[in-house]
Amino acid sequence: MTSKIGLKHIHAIAPYVGGRPISEVAREYGLDESKIVKLASNENPLGMPQSAQEAMLKAASDLGRYPDSNGFELKNVLASRLGVPTDWITLGNGSNDILELAARAVAQAGDEVIFSKHAFAVYPLATQAVGAKAVEVDATPMYGHNLPAMLAAIKSAGDKAKLVFVANPNNPTGSYLTAKEIEDFLMAVPSNVVVVLDEAYNEYLNPEQRYDAIAWVKRFPNMILSRSFSKAYGLAGLRIGYGVAQPHLTDLLNRIRQPFNVNSLAQAAAIAAFQDQAFLQQGFELNLAGYGQLTKAFNELGLRYLPSAGNFVLVKVGEDDQAGDRINLALLKQGIIVRPVGNYGLPQWLRISIGLPEENAAFIDALKAILAPQ
Repeated sequence: MTSKIGLKHIHAIAPYVGGRPISEVAREYGLDESKIVKLASNENPLGMPQSAQEAMLKAASDLGRYPDSNGFELKNVLASRLGVPTDWITLGNGSNDILELAARAVAQAGDEVIFSKHAFAVYPLATQAVGAKAVEVDATPMYGHNLPAMLAAIKSAGDKAKLVFVANPNNPTGSYLTAKEIEDFLMAVPSNVVVVLDEAYNEYLNPEQRYDAIAWVKRFPNMILSRSFSKAYGLAGLRIGYGVAQPHLTDLLNRIRQPFNVNSLAQAAAIAAFQDQAFLQQGFELNLAGYGQLTKAFNELGLRYLPSAGNFVLVKVGEDDQAGDRINLALLKQGIIVRPVGNYGLPQWLRISIGLPEENAAFIDALKAILAPQ
């Protein structure tokens, strides 16, 4: 019997599915965990920086106490580097938390939330969770954000438009928007519509691609900047991110966030990792080399891939709509975990996280064997 408990719009949500854990794949296919390569979740292949490990271990001695709900020390470190007051910063249980808080703070049933096709799966989930209408705008021919089309959707929605999600770089396509494109967009969006600029991968941008997003936060009162410690900083397992916005927006986010949404270990590790510039640079250089390693192999195999500004590459592995799942299964059987993206409307593609050189090589060898003529 179908349960009648729960709101209709909650029942309509398809739960988020993350990359498969190594232990699960080992159990299912009878593989040795130590030989499995996971390139599915855009994690940092270097793991957690030593500085963060040491800070976390030190903080572990006081776990009988609740964490600092306001994140005083971490906010001060962030504020000092970013050049904003501490009351412009909201800490989140991962940057996902910031995205969901933004939706809860400004949208409700009858409102419209706008985002791009092939964008992060949390955008529609956060929208549906508050009962608002998700408006998915067609992407560009290169699977990137079509900002003029998003502006048209805002205009079409009128007063119902409340929130826009823009990811730069975008996950899972890796597409990149220039500073001028984003700034022109922010200038054109009505002041009563909140724009979330999701920069979970901005640390991987090449120097010539980088821009000052904080300057936009200072200039546009309707903007929320969302960033993560999960990728470049190597803290995915601790779940910590942050948002930057002017005080009237951070006040809304803080009214609805859980009082202790970021634990003590995560705060301590984030303080150390944020200041560990050597680790950040090492990760950037490793990612750049790994991108070259993967794309060189894709070129040799004659496979189409999308230029990526993140720590992953989207590659097309066939022409039929079963191609992604088929090649993914074959890779799993060889102990290689990647990410099929059929749920993003890209069933012919796989998203490959950039790993260590030997992990990338293992994936390439497995893919070549799978695609070799039989």
